[in-house]
Amino acid sequence: MKYKAIFLDRDGTLNEDTGYLGDPNKLVLLPGVGESLSLLKNKYHFKLFVISNQSGVARGLITEQDVIAVNNELNRKLSVFKTKIDKFYYCLYHPEINSEEKCKCRKPSPKMIFDATRENNIDINSSYLIGDKIEDINAGINAGLKSILVKTGKGAESFSVLQKGNNFPSFVANNLMEACNFIINDSFGDTVSAK
Repeated sequence: MKYKAIFLDRDGTLNEDTGYLGDPNKLVLLPGVGESLSLLKNKYHFKLFVISNQSGVARGLITEQDVIAVNNELNRKLSVFKTKIDKFYYCLYHPEINSEEKCKCRKPSPKMIFDATRENNIDINSSYLIGDKIEDINAGINAGLKSILVKTGKGAESFSVLQKGNNFPSFVANNLMEACNFIINDSFGDTVSAK
């Protein structure tokens, strides 16, 4: 049996984007994130994966251990809502610093999505991507996913750039809860509100 999944950007989508977040004590969940992910996972049985560019490591601003510590803290905060991210995928590289080969994982490349799909038996046709940046949406489109732009984090400025380029996501949501409602409705024709 194949599973359906939600591929999620982390900073600016699930938590406040403070820029190269390396301190787990500074992780702040955005409003409604815990409730939304709990609903998607526990009621609608989506697998949840974080797909994240973490070039702060290549830049020497944070370490991979910092990335892992923040990811662990995210799951600790989500455990209050009886949910968790099933697996974290992240790319530590940046083209200004690393080789093209190493940067193959970096969004907008769909490589992390394809890796997660293969490793976790995911049906990509019934899966979604949610993010706040242009590279998130393009990674989703490149993977053939329905892609949702949230206007949290860098979402509002990303939307105007995508609009100018006539490059539209499947849906634009004000926040994760609205994105969650779109997915439930699109996937199940269900009007149950995540609110």
